[in-house]
Amino acid sequence: MGASHATAYHTLDGFQICGIVSTGQSKYVLNDKLGGGYPLFDDYATALTETRPDAVCISTYPDTHEQFAIQALEAGCHVFIEKPLADTVEGAERVMAAAQKADKKVVVGYILRVHPSWERFVQEAQNLGKPLVMRMNLNQQSHGYMWTVHRNLMKSLSPIVDCGVHYIDVMCQMTRAKPVWVSAIGARLTNDIPADNYNYGQLQIRFDDGSVGWYEAGWGPMMSETAFFVKDVIGPNGCVSITAKNAGATGQSDNVDAHTKTESLRVHRADLTADDQFAYADEWIDLTDEPDHQELCNREQRYFLRAIRENLDLTDHLQDAVNSLRIAFACDESVKTGEVVRL
Repeated sequence: MGASHATAYHTLDGFQICGIVSTGQSKYVLNDKLGGGYPLFDDYATALTETRPDAVCISTYPDTHEQFAIQALEAGCHVFIEKPLADTVEGAERVMAAAQKADKKVVVGYILRVHPSWERFVQEAQNLGKPLVMRMNLNQQSHGYMWTVHRNLMKSLSPIVDCGVHYIDVMCQMTRAKPVWVSAIGARLTNDIPADNYNYGQLQIRFDDGSVGWYEAGWGPMMSETAFFVKDVIGPNGCVSITAKNAGATGQSDNVDAHTKTESLRVHRADLTADDQFAYADEWIDLTDEPDHQELCNREQRYFLRAIRENLDLTDHLQDAVNSLRIAFACDESVKTGEVVRL
């Protein structure tokens, strides 16, 4: 994500990179990819002091998000930060408070919010009546570099927290209702992760309007690619589904660029004729605007720039990020305790 966001800053009008920071070799690889010439730093605090940036993009592992974001805000910087906002709910609330105190913008990298097809998916779901049944998953048969990334992520978070916040956020947008309780299960399928974590999880959420949501996430070389990509919403008026024939095909679960693909939305209406036959044929929605992963990152950064220049009120944006994280951690608690968690 850091490389993709840096590419956006390198190519878009309105941004100028004044430094790239990492503790390892990735900054050299990225700098070469961007043509070289950017100042490189091993230490974040030093980079803040020496470059005095207007804005900082934080694409590190989640256990440093809170610390780095607050440092940037206290240094007078606007912040773009990858999800999740922090690795605890309390940490996310502290980042939000620091943004309000500094009067600076914080945009969280909920990439699906800038995807036209996902926006349409939410809109179509809102036309299905209430309650909604929301079924989603993203299992990743990760290996090589991505398994290294996933193992590093699981040093601090589980898949249903790190990945689940995206889809919990989508469910909350679809229902705009209050979640009342969560239940979740998980399994540790490898010894390559901390003993208190798990690389497969499934969560369920009940909302106060009667809607229910289900999400499943698993990471690792043992994961199945059968039905790994499910995005389906059902309501009294019918259902809408993402039917990503190519992105959902075998061999694509570990392809980051495929994770945001929609390709087609299939809308089914529940209306029946007098003899109980379907009154309408299913509608296929193929949006011509299907941005790839890099273009989605570009759009996130255009929104970040607009938020700064137009002084957009991001209160709801940040509150949504905190709320989705709160729900995800409640699910994590349910996995570890075996109990329903009431919100």
